[in-house]
This record gives sequence, structure tokens and C-alpha cells, in this order.
Amino acid sequence: MTDNTSSAGDADDWASALAEQTAAAAPVAAPAPVAAPATAQVFQQIQEAAPPAPGTVTSPVDLTRVLDVPVQLTAEIGRTRITIKNLLQLSQGSVVELDGLAGQPLDVLINGYLIAQGEVVVVNEKYGIRLTDIITPSERMQKLARS
Repeated sequence: MTDNTSSAGDADDWASALAEQTAAAAPVAAPAPVAAPATAQVFQQIQEAAPPAPGTVTSPVDLTRVLDVPVQLTAEIGRTRITIKNLLQLSQGSVVELDGLAGQPLDVLINGYLIAQGEVVVVNEKYGIRLTDIITPSERMQKLARS
């Protein structure tokens, strides 16, 4: 008759030895770095800037100057490429087909950079744009990377 208690004890010894070996061989996991929002690293507030060195001549930050800088806002309903020959043949009443589809949102650009999309509205008998989607900086970078 065989002794089952000794084989069960051997199995436990093997299991504990294997567990010790696995624990010793496993690399110690470094704590995961805490991700800070990009705004905290990249877009620091001007007021949080380091104080100037003693004896340095500084002027107070005046953001009101920047607020009055003019920018060009453009709304695009579409684009097309034509030859100079076709351009010279254009006259009053000519129709130029664009790549934009009817009902598709307009692209809103500031100084040539896409910042939003919107739809045409009429305000006091003038055309306007209702912004429907603001392009985030990360989305702008992705679009630049694709082109």
C-alpha cells in the first residue's frame, strides 16, 4: 500500500518552491508614472512663470495688447482646382463645381488654420456661421500629420 500523505506533502513542497522561484524571477514592477494633463506641462499660465532674477528689469504682463491683434477668419464651403485655361474662360453666370457637398459643415479657418466647423445661418439679412464643432489642438495636430 502506498503512502498518499508523503506524495501530497511533496506536491506542496514543489508548489511552494515554484512559487518562490517565480517571485524571485519576476522583475519588480516600477510604479506607473502619473500622467499630468498636457495643459499643465505645455500651456503654463503666464502668472505661474518663475520670478525674475534679482536686479532684472521686467515689465508687467499686459495681455490686452494681444487681444486687439487682428486675425483673418475664413469660412470655406469647398475647394476645387482648375486650369488657367478654364479660369480665363470664366464669366458672369459661370458655375464652378466645388468638392463640398450640400449640407456638409463649413470649415472655419483662422489665418489659414482649421479651428472649427459650422453651418450657414442668416442674421439680420446677413450671412453668419453657427459653430457646431470646435477642433481641439490634438485633432489639429493629427490632421497636420495626415497631410
